[in-house]
Amino acid sequence: MLKEALADAGLGLGDVDGVCYAGGTGMGTLQLAEFLGIRPRFTDSTSTGGSSFEVFVEHAASAIAAGVAEVVVSVYAATPRSGRTRGEGGPGRGRWNMGGPNPMAEWEMPYGLPQPMGAYALAASRHMAVYGTTPEQLAQIAVSTRQWAALNPRARFQDPITIDDVLDSPMQSSPLHLLDCCLVTDGAGAFVMTSAERARDLPKPPVYVLGAATCHDHQMISQMPDLATTAGAVSGPRAFETAGVKPGDVSLLMGYDSFTITQLLHFEDLGFCAKGEGGAFVENGRIGPGGSLPTNTNGGGLSYTHPGMYGMFLVVGAVRQLRGEWGARQIPTHDAAVAHGSGGVLSCMSTVVMGTEETL
Repeated sequence: MLKEALADAGLGLGDVDGVCYAGGTGMGTLQLAEFLGIRPRFTDSTSTGGSSFEVFVEHAASAIAAGVAEVVVSVYAATPRSGRTRGEGGPGRGRWNMGGPNPMAEWEMPYGLPQPMGAYALAASRHMAVYGTTPEQLAQIAVSTRQWAALNPRARFQDPITIDDVLDSPMQSSPLHLLDCCLVTDGAGAFVMTSAERARDLPKPPVYVLGAATCHDHQMISQMPDLATTAGAVSGPRAFETAGVKPGDVSLLMGYDSFTITQLLHFEDLGFCAKGEGGAFVENGRIGPGGSLPTNTNGGGLSYTHPGMYGMFLVVGAVRQLRGEWGARQIPTHDAAVAHGSGGVLSCMSTVVMGTEETL
């Protein structure tokens, strides 16, 4: 996968002097670099769960701008679906059964909170109680996302669904139904970053990182300051300010959709609508094909793929849209795109704003 990404960029392993990797042991970049036969002078093993890859974009952009590295790569691959048949457990087996002190295991899980689903059910219940959000509105997110997946031949599920289908699917952790929840699939992705100057001489049109920011405010869901507001309310505005754009300038949102409530919170916290208005915002196909804010045009974690840390696919999807490479899923405008990752249990949010030469 990484060699394919380098070939796509017109580069080779000999050009790489920076590696970002959030997998394996805590020394993942050492293992990856050794396997690839390279000696990077910039290395980053930051692990914030699903938002790790947006964090990597932010860190790599800073390293390149500072002259620490010139070509930085990141790769992700996981096989939780096929691993189940080998008795290896599902995604996040090591994530939720961490070695050493684990406050979740001591203070939350013994009291019946299933991880990670129960955490998101709490957020959904709180949003419904405070703002009147309905199960039908959450279901609309799954329906619109499936419409995009129907246009993606690589999507795990492509058959259309209705709001009733979502509401009739088995309850998993109230108020979240099965179709409110992300998939469990195998998957892999990679991206390559370099300076704007060098990118201009490469075969494919460059996609520029205009702004990026990260914020996390808890580990355990019981310590989340506000169950209805994520740290994206900090990372989003900071990334937009750095990029010099506003939410209204964004033509594409690739937002982490581990659950439908996750995606709804992104719309509010990033400023696409006011707090509490996310339910009404997603109605009438606004985020589906032909809508005013195309969202997760690959089919998302809800219908396309979710190997455990979905943030890689947000970056890849945004880049491919901005380069005009997505066929039936291609959107007509390319003002700016946002890849917004979520890690942990709504714990760490990282926002990346991207654009093309025309955006600058």
